[in-house]
Amino acid sequence: MSKGLKLAYGCAVLNAAIIGLSFLFTKIALESAGPIDTLTYRFAVSFAAMSIPVALGRVRLNYRGKPLYPVLLLASLYPLAFFAFQAFGLERATSSEGGILHAFVPVLTMLLASLFLKERTTALQGASIVLSGFGVALVFMMKGGGIELSSMAGIVLLFLSCLSFAGYSVLARSLLRTYSPLEITYLMLGIGFIAFLVVSVSGHAAAGTMDRFFAPLAEGSFILSILYLGVLSSLVTSLTANYALSKLQASTVSVFSNLSTVVAIAAGALVLGEEIQAYHLIGSLLIIAGVIGAQRLGRKPAANAKSA
Repeated sequence: MSKGLKLAYGCAVLNAAIIGLSFLFTKIALESAGPIDTLTYRFAVSFAAMSIPVALGRVRLNYRGKPLYPVLLLASLYPLAFFAFQAFGLERATSSEGGILHAFVPVLTMLLASLFLKERTTALQGASIVLSGFGVALVFMMKGGGIELSSMAGIVLLFLSCLSFAGYSVLARSLLRTYSPLEITYLMLGIGFIAFLVVSVSGHAAAGTMDRFFAPLAEGSFILSILYLGVLSSLVTSLTANYALSKLQASTVSVFSNLSTVVAIAAGALVLGEEIQAYHLIGSLLIIAGVIGAQRLGRKPAANAKSA
């Protein structure tokens, strides 16, 4: 296996680990600010963190002669549509329902990648992707969260959120033949920051509550959470995901995201003292087995690495 492929797999694992821990910091941040305000600060920090090395010339970006419309479409899928559908969906549905639906993002990604990118997966690789998704769904269902028809509006919005993320994975895989991971990441973060800032500030201005927009900055726990969410869970995850997508199939990268559930379970036990149940262990084993199977039982990605 080449160094590029090893780094791509390492990026996929690191991405899942950071996202798994982000649930803790998101919960802390939402105690001080609303979802849109939190997203505004999150992307402000991530965009600023990447703008510094760009301004200093340490990171060189070249957009000359490259089509910007596809990148705008990419950013509209993630972070804009993904987070918007997720935020409004969770207002009408439970987090468990969101977790169950999100578990099948790799399946949606596999289908879209097959349709638009002509990526081929073996039967065993497809079964492994489904197995990993089932492991995530099992954990959430055993926690007492099923899918209720009464929250159908929220479920539809959450499904659209998952579809947006799957679409991002497929479109990014295609665009990374033209753009570098750094170039795509910088535009994504910048567009996300501007969009969420406009929505947040205009909403507070109309309601006469601008003081609430700045109030969370007085709380150390909020600042710490936003630094994690902005630098690690937005900037670093975008870089690692885009790099992995430049080397590996979209479906292969997507299934690694299910490892975030394993990390979240471990973090809940170690940090919050949450009890580990048998279904946590069974679900985690299914997730890990599915991820390994999706990587080991697929076609060799060497050809993809050369073309990416």
